[in-house]
Amino acid sequence: MFRECQTVSEPRINLALQGGGAHGAFTWGVLDALLEDGRCDFEGVSGTSAGAMNAVCLAHGLLAGGRDGARQALSDFWLAIADSAPFQSKAAASASMAPALKMMLQWADHLTPEQLNPFDLNPLRDIIEQQIDFARLRAESPVKLFIAATHANSGKLRLFHNHELSVDALLASACLPTIHRTIHIDGQPYWDGGYSANPAVFPLVYQCTSADILLVLLTPLRYSETPDTATEIRERLRELAFNSTFLREMRMFAHLREQIGETTLPAWLLDRLPVARLERRFSQLRFHAICADSALGDLPADSKLAVNRPFFEKLRDQGREHAQRWLDTHRAAIGRRSTLDLGKLFY
Repeated sequence: MFRECQTVSEPRINLALQGGGAHGAFTWGVLDALLEDGRCDFEGVSGTSAGAMNAVCLAHGLLAGGRDGARQALSDFWLAIADSAPFQSKAAASASMAPALKMMLQWADHLTPEQLNPFDLNPLRDIIEQQIDFARLRAESPVKLFIAATHANSGKLRLFHNHELSVDALLASACLPTIHRTIHIDGQPYWDGGYSANPAVFPLVYQCTSADILLVLLTPLRYSETPDTATEIRERLRELAFNSTFLREMRMFAHLREQIGETTLPAWLLDRLPVARLERRFSQLRFHAICADSALGDLPADSKLAVNRPFFEKLRDQGREHAQRWLDTHRAAIGRRSTLDLGKLFY
């Protein structure tokens, strides 16, 4: 189920990357800064939707060209997305959707994705196919990948592991059913992973050895205002639904850590009983977080669908700044202690 932590030359961390559409460009910046810093290796990466895109680009780039290759792969992906958008706002770094795209999305409340897009045009699929070598990733990925999607007919979480990686697995993780056609894999229908995990943290606990888990969070953990218009209420409900499973999972970790802290099992027993070893693993976990609240909190709701190069580059730069501040403050804690109070944040 899991192995004991091992000592390596560079501290290894696991990454949990949230989805958030265009806001995922913030995570691009976070990863770019971590790669540039170069003082951490990555063992496992769990991602949903845009977080899944970042995770796969990171792994592909590391495989193709190390840290510099990963930085280039992330940049190539996000700029290709920006340049391929059929409707772009002409305003510099605009955080709003282009009017033509906004009008088209209004029809999504009345038409199916098949009716909106009868020819199934998908620039995202084309970019992924052109940029990612899935066959090589399945065989040689330098990190453990956990890509989340939701089974459309049961609501169950489906995690795609390294040997299951494909274009369709990645598209399934980002499939909003009101906009995109359902993705079928092995005859089963899948929608956006955010409905069941945003992202899934447990595989980083059970299937990785590193005790350090860095959460890169795009959805605010607390909002400053309560929505009062119909549109704002619908958007808040959507965000709460996407974040509910993550909050529940983190609350469980906080509760387990609290309970384990009260155990009185002797040390010799911790090494012999499977349940005790599980307790030991949970007691060793060290959680960290880079939160985008200050950068993304005041953006309009539709900014997750805003696609233009200046906006992406602005979010990237903000992600880099947040990551650099986190490294300056907490880098020495990696491998030693948590920098995130789970009980305070998730209870």
